[in-house]
Amino acid sequence: MNEVLYSVRNLTKSYQKRVANDGLSFDIVRSEIFGVLGDNGAGKSTLVRQMAGLTTPDSGSIELFGRDIRRNLPQLRETVSFMPQSSEAMNRLTVKEAIYYISRLRGAGRAAARAETGSQIDAWNLSGSAAKEAVKLSGGQRRLLQLAIATTGRLPVLLLDEPTNDLDPINREHVWDRLSAINRELGTTIFFITHDAQEAEKIIDRVAIMRDGRFLAIGTPAELKRAQERHVKVEYRTRSAGGEPVWKRYTTTVDDLHGIVDSLADEDVTDLLVRTETIEDLYKDYVRNSAVREPVVDSLPDAAAQLEMDVETHARHGDRDPRLDHLRAQRHLE
Repeated sequence: MNEVLYSVRNLTKSYQKRVANDGLSFDIVRSEIFGVLGDNGAGKSTLVRQMAGLTTPDSGSIELFGRDIRRNLPQLRETVSFMPQSSEAMNRLTVKEAIYYISRLRGAGRAAARAETGSQIDAWNLSGSAAKEAVKLSGGQRRLLQLAIATTGRLPVLLLDEPTNDLDPINREHVWDRLSAINRELGTTIFFITHDAQEAEKIIDRVAIMRDGRFLAIGTPAELKRAQERHVKVEYRTRSAGGEPVWKRYTTTVDDLHGIVDSLADEDVTDLLVRTETIEDLYKDYVRNSAVREPVVDSLPDAAAQLEMDVETHARHGDRDPRLDHLRAQRHLE
């Protein structure tokens, strides 16, 4: 059975008359990659800031390793690295200086900090910006610096608020590849919020879809797709009555797919795409239909999914647990 790291129960947070988080309950297990998808104002950042100990909930609880984080801040600081959407704390430091000082603050000696700084600069594609002050970086470069800082010191838990904002497609792909490698090689537990559903689907173990402070759905991508009655997308290009090329799109089920395809025999089809629903499709479907859906209560993966996760975790890490270095958390610097 996988160990529960975070346990969130009935979490509620309001700002004036607006409810940002409305009774959220879920668990995150060791070495899991857990993503939260939601539109602007869904309450995602409020949630992750409470998990980082930066915002106090109105009611409910957040436990880390079975202990309330509000009563055990030293463990939170030694265990969790939080990357906010933006930070100006290190604007006057160069990229190299910022990473070096974080490494030192998280317990590394001078030689080890210099070595880690070099490897982090290379790992996050910052070699051409190492001597630049953070304030002079582009938006994408600043995001990569934030990720380098968050992953410096190898803390066992990462909380990431929109890790791929401001990044071009090449760097977005690189970020997901790096995070997947960190999880695979170190056993790091990663919790992130994002709008980048299509890319995030490549690495997540479980996902929650959030709107208006509540989770509309939560589970593995496969579980959510099964819950959508085996939906598939059919897209094809044909011609309008006036002869203009047009794209037509259908959402159907696997059982009805043959009928849809057969009906295209009478049309002038030049391009045809049939695919299963992606997490992005599911997100859109859940949000559009949220008014008629019942709220979904979180549970740990079912037995088959649990076995798959256990095998995957063993293949990644063997019997080694991620080490819990006694380090200062980044939150003291921001």
